[in-house]
Amino acid sequence: MRELGYETFFLGAHDRGARVAHRMCLDHPEVVRKVCVMDIVPTLTMYRETNQEFATKYMWWFFLIQKEPLPEHMIGADSLFFLNMHFEIQNGTRGALTDDALAEYRRCFCRPEAIHASCEDYRASADIDLEMDEADKRANRKIEAALLALWGGKGAIGKLWNVLDVWRGYSNGSVQGRPLDSGHYLAEEQPEEVLREMLPFFVKGEDHKLQADRQVA
Repeated sequence: MRELGYETFFLGAHDRGARVAHRMCLDHPEVVRKVCVMDIVPTLTMYRETNQEFATKYMWWFFLIQKEPLPEHMIGADSLFFLNMHFEIQNGTRGALTDDALAEYRRCFCRPEAIHASCEDYRASADIDLEMDEADKRANRKIEAALLALWGGKGAIGKLWNVLDVWRGYSNGSVQGRPLDSGHYLAEEQPEEVLREMLPFFVKGEDHKLQADRQVA
């Protein structure tokens, strides 16, 4: 972002990217002006409050973290089936994921190195990510930026947790948000709704700062 001419910025992210956004807010609070996280609650909460329903609906959180090469081998035996079932379980709006998008996902994912990288990401979330989250919890480090949480009303997150209350426990700034009429893929299933929520949240009270950033850029 500095190379693009921005010292501070708005941050919006979905799923795994939203977990990166959470970490960025903690490690670099001076750069994140406002943040929008989509269809997650913090990793620490999800692992520490695991129950049968969560373990069933998010089985890959527990499957992909197993030691190499178990999940890699099992997924690789029929990677297309695994990916297609993942989309079928998570998508709440028929047709939201276009044929072109699905073809690109399949092209990128169905390779041994991509499957391994996916498993490594989940292993890290259950290992070093939790260690850092626990350390932040003990130090009472919280998000300072204003936070917008959006989640799929047809998905599992809002059914398993009071999303806003959870994020308020991790934030010193304001927290707002609501469910959208979608499954997990908010931006694909309800793109106009995502924009209607994000744009006013980011822009409100920020006009003078936006002008300054445009001049820098």
